[in-house]
Amino acid sequence: MTGARTGTGVVGVLGGSGVVGRAAARALRELGVERLRLGGRRLDAVAAVAAALPGGTDRASRAVAVDLDAAASLAAFCAGCSVVLNCAGPSYRVRGRVALAALAAGAHCVDVAGDDPAYEQLRAVDVAGTGRSVVLSAGMLPGLSGLLPRWLAQRQQVGGGGRLTVWTGGLERCSRTVAADLLLSVGGDPSGDPSGHPTDATVPFGESLAAWRQGRRVSRALRAQDGAELPYFPTSVSLQPYLSTEAERLARALGLDELDWFNVFPGRRVRDLLAALGTGREPLAEAAERLVRAAELDLTGRRPYFRMVFALDSPDGAATAVLGTRDSYRLTAAVGALAVTATLAGTIPAGLHFAAEVLDPAESVRRLAATPGVTLDLSHGPVELTSSVGAL
Repeated sequence: MTGARTGTGVVGVLGGSGVVGRAAARALRELGVERLRLGGRRLDAVAAVAAALPGGTDRASRAVAVDLDAAASLAAFCAGCSVVLNCAGPSYRVRGRVALAALAAGAHCVDVAGDDPAYEQLRAVDVAGTGRSVVLSAGMLPGLSGLLPRWLAQRQQVGGGGRLTVWTGGLERCSRTVAADLLLSVGGDPSGDPSGHPTDATVPFGESLAAWRQGRRVSRALRAQDGAELPYFPTSVSLQPYLSTEAERLARALGLDELDWFNVFPGRRVRDLLAALGTGREPLAEAAERLVRAAELDLTGRRPYFRMVFALDSPDGAATAVLGTRDSYRLTAAVGALAVTATLAGTIPAGLHFAAEVLDPAESVRRLAATPGVTLDLSHGPVELTSSVGAL
């Protein structure tokens, strides 16, 4: 079933002055979406983004001050939109709030984050019954991290079984929003948020050190490692095994026997900080600020990069896909923009979805690989690992 659609209409971009929101607005304009409403806490900041878009400031693009913590302000922003694209965070605070406001306004919603916290909140709503769609995890990770291995499995014509090993990470700047979500995803233990908003550290993003084995999650199946040498990464790295809920859904969908997923941290200061944070409790906002500074120091004098490596070894053959970019935020924005245009085109069914499970893998990867600054390489045969990495 496909819900009623509202034509091209207005696309609202929340977090429009942030690093992802700015890139998403430009990506949407390049994809032919003319009527944009950019929302952010500071009107001057989003107005500057609107003015910098191709075509400049005109009646087709508007800048609006919006406070996500004020229900009336959020409702006013969503009113009249066909689709609301949420690029604001951190996701543990936003959860399903934007989606609920969009649905109440009769709009579809795409969220570059969201993941399970938002999904669990929105399950209580009959989204399909509204005739609208909500697409969560429409970013790079989660999102593209679920689409790329599905594309790889389709190309290999994998019928089930096999082993997938994934390494994702790089050396780049870190926004405060991403820092907060990263700390939670690697098992951070925040004691509170000084902004006055409660944290929800109990929401299951996944489990550190866990792996997928024969149809289920196995705790403490892997171990972290420092000083590892990996193909496709230019320097030694720290590996942190982490089985996310998205990875579990992927393993079930592909019928994998085994899935090992490693977050990769090349920067020494970020690695040391993450290790230190695991020894005690610290307010999440303070820890996130320290992580932002550590990432900036690690990047000093070096070129940014981000890699996603998917090595699939199955009875039908072995293949490895390597995606590279210098700007993962731009890639997150590109995935979100694709999800918006798919929604506008009527190819997303009404209801609540994760992006990787509802977007077409082949078409999505084809279009994302054409994004400036993105490379995608495919090779056949298993990844050759050093003995130290193989011992994980």
